Amino acid sequence: QVQLVESGGAVVQAGGSLRLSCAVSGDTFSNYFMAWFRQAPGKERDIVAAVSWSGGRTYYADSVKGRFTISRDNAKNTVYLRMNSLKPEDTAVYYCAGKKTRVVIPTTYDYWGQGTQVTVSS
Repeated sequence: QVQLVESGGAVVQAGGSLRLSCAVSGDTFSNYFMAWFRQAPGKERDIVAAVSWSGGRTYYADSVKGRFTISRDNAKNTVYLRMNSLKPEDTAVYYCAGKKTRVVIPTTYDYWGQGTQVTVSS
């Protein structure tokens, strides 16, 4: 079955940077539209960024535009989220998600990782 495994979460000071990784196994990775979501305590899970099948198109939530960069390496079956200029409000559990579809930014995703904690201290 398809598995997604995130890594890279940590505690970082405000203004710092992190790179999250999500390794995907169990199917042809390039057929999957991929995204990163986050969920802060007491809040809903929101999409942060998404990337098309070849990596040629990317999409970002307004709150992270200019600070976060999503990318993917289809040879390594991995999607990344580079986070710069981190703020305390970026503190959340970050999840990667994938869907085998030709729809751009699907409304639902079939596969999810277990999440990785990002904590930004002020």
